[in-house]
Amino acid sequence: MKKEKADNVQDKSLRKKSVVREYAESIIIAILLALLIRAFVIQAFKIPSGSMKPTLQVGDHILVNKFIYGIKLRIPFTALNYTLIPISSPKRNDVVVFIFPKETNKDFIKRVIGLPGDTVQIKDKKVYINNQPMVDPHGTYTDQRIISEMEQPRDNTGPIVVPPNMFFVMGDNRDESYDSRFWGFVDQKQILGQAFIIYWSWDRTEFGIRWKRLGNLIR
Repeated sequence: MKKEKADNVQDKSLRKKSVVREYAESIIIAILLALLIRAFVIQAFKIPSGSMKPTLQVGDHILVNKFIYGIKLRIPFTALNYTLIPISSPKRNDVVVFIFPKETNKDFIKRVIGLPGDTVQIKDKKVYINNQPMVDPHGTYTDQRIISEMEQPRDNTGPIVVPPNMFFVMGDNRDESYDSRFWGFVDQKQILGQAFIIYWSWDRTEFGIRWKRLGNLIR
């Protein structure tokens, strides 16, 4: 009788350990999958500034497709990514998230304007690509002033040729964006992925959810 009780206690203990083990394995697998998805497929970002208005508002939460330009690994102690499997390259007008070249602990989001080999020039706020006016439905301007290139490159800069494997990027809010006009090009190895959808948006001035922005595709 005592042996039967001991066996029952042992069986219950083994079953309990088995259940705990199953839960632990499930949790570990879920964490590993989440890390793999974040590293190689999709990552969430929050918009902290108005440099991409009106496309993106302060408080928008977006998802970035990290797989679209290839499977990449971050090179330790650098601001670069090594492409394991290339898939595609950024195209003009893609909205991309990248490691900011001047401060590698920060991520920026801008729109691709100039591709490798392009000649980019800005004359009185108008963007020219290879000496032709760029069709630019996304750029918005809030300041009527035209600033000379002698003062700063916001409204007049170039012509400059985009080097190989580099990209010239700008914010849609052209008069209030710190971008390639000021600090130069983005290396393709610094690009993390393409922004594709707004999954959450919080208006911190009105303390409310921007319901109409939820689920909007980023174009």
